[in-house]
Amino acid sequence: MTRAPADGLRLVLLDLDGTLVDSQAIIVEAQVRTFRAHGLPPPTRERSLSIVGLSLPEAFRVLAGEDGPWEAMAQTYREVFSELRAEGTHEEPLYPGVRETIAALARREEVLLGIATGKSRRGVTHLVARESWEGLFATIQTADDAPSKPHPGMILQALSETGVAPPSAAMVGDSTFDMDMARAAGVAGIGVSYGFHGAGALRDRGAHTIVDRFSEIVPVLDRLWRA
Repeated sequence: MTRAPADGLRLVLLDLDGTLVDSQAIIVEAQVRTFRAHGLPPPTRERSLSIVGLSLPEAFRVLAGEDGPWEAMAQTYREVFSELRAEGTHEEPLYPGVRETIAALARREEVLLGIATGKSRRGVTHLVARESWEGLFATIQTADDAPSKPHPGMILQALSETGVAPPSAAMVGDSTFDMDMARAAGVAGIGVSYGFHGAGALRDRGAHTIVDRFSEIVPVLDRLWRA
């Protein structure tokens, strides 16, 4: 439901994989098992991580090619990922400072928190429950709800749901897809250098600022909205 105009409110949209959660080990292993299940050679680790942020069908379209069995591979990946999570052999820890910084932002009356991720809604629900973040996010946009990044649909839907205007919103992410999406939606893109795409790539895609630690986004946001 679209909210009334949110005068004075700020919206901070957060990517998950590579931004809040260090999920590279389970992502790479799930891709390896998926490719082998389809009789195909797995991509390199660098190639595997380069598509993180895209929705699964789009990610496997890139990795396997337009003529590859990318739709079937996306389904296999979902199944393999669930199996790996159930095995408990691959951790998906939060990056340093994430828990404390999110708590600090959540205490600010003028700040609304949101999620914009290539994960499925099931994956987001798992993380939210694990971290006891229920009720913390004013809007959650997933690969199940909007076109794949870098299409701006996730951000536009989040703005509509919260009533926040683009100049009062920011997208925090680790990928070029996040920065492209932010630019297309007219919001500030804040990159994190420790994720999957690297500072240089984020800078080339128009990141407003790049931080090396998640806790640094608080002063960055303060400066951004004082300008």
